Amino acid sequence: MSDELYQEKIVALAKAKTGAGKLAAPTRSARRDNPLCGDRVVIDVTLDGQGRITGIGHQVRGCLLCQASASALASLAVGKDAAGIADIRHDAERAIGREQGAAAEPYAAFAPVAAHKSRQECVLLPLEALKDALA
Repeated sequence: MSDELYQEKIVALAKAKTGAGKLAAPTRSARRDNPLCGDRVVIDVTLDGQGRITGIGHQVRGCLLCQASASALASLAVGKDAAGIADIRHDAERAIGREQGAAAEPYAAFAPVAAHKSRQECVLLPLEALKDALA
């Protein structure tokens, strides 16, 4: 794949591994697979009584884009409820060119993915898994 996808910010997000690992006692968990590329994401969350995320963990078996996206998501998710996660999803969609407008950090780092439609699902997979866990 083109080096333009693996820019410094994306590599840094993946290396940060924010939230990487399984939570000891998650309230909910969900797994999502991308059969086209083989990526797999498992998201664990702990929730408070109002449905806000108090802890998040992820296990990613996948490409650098998927790893970076899971790390970006974990850096933003604590304190959010399902509506807040939907807002983060919109930011990711803006970053990869599926919605209008500019994305904020950390998702702005994924702007090069807009030119690679086949890789966009790699960025969205962790968000899909979290959506399932919150459903």
